[in-house]
Amino acid sequence: MFKIARAGLSQSHSASSYSLGESGQELLSQFCFSEGWSGDLSNGLFRLGESAAAMHGLQQTECGLLNLVRCYDSADRNHVLALFEQAATTASSFCFSTTIILASGQKQPVFCIGESTGLEQRYSGALLGVFFFPRFQLEAKGRVLNHHQ
Repeated sequence: MFKIARAGLSQSHSASSYSLGESGQELLSQFCFSEGWSGDLSNGLFRLGESAAAMHGLQQTECGLLNLVRCYDSADRNHVLALFEQAATTASSFCFSTTIILASGQKQPVFCIGESTGLEQRYSGALLGVFFFPRFQLEAKGRVLNHHQ
């Protein structure tokens, strides 16, 4: 994903409000919020934090993979599913980015970094990761510049 949103789509900070002396965590929290997630490969259930579940349009913090990805941009869903399938069969680290289509029609970018472990036994193992949600949303059409324009 290579997109730039117009200034003013959400609350912004002035350039002078950022301090190079701040810790990485403090600086990161000015630009996005993050929340961990886990997946149990023995039962196929993912467990998200409350904020990540809400951003994914889920009523509960536990769900299956198809429920997790159904809000993702339709062009990315199969790629994300294939990535999770590969991670579930071979211990690996992975990442992806996509957008969540919100009920308002706006798009919320989401970045995911994760890893799979414990796959030595059949039908076992775990996935562990973190979602990053930038503190802005993209408008549905017309006001987003991307690398194709």
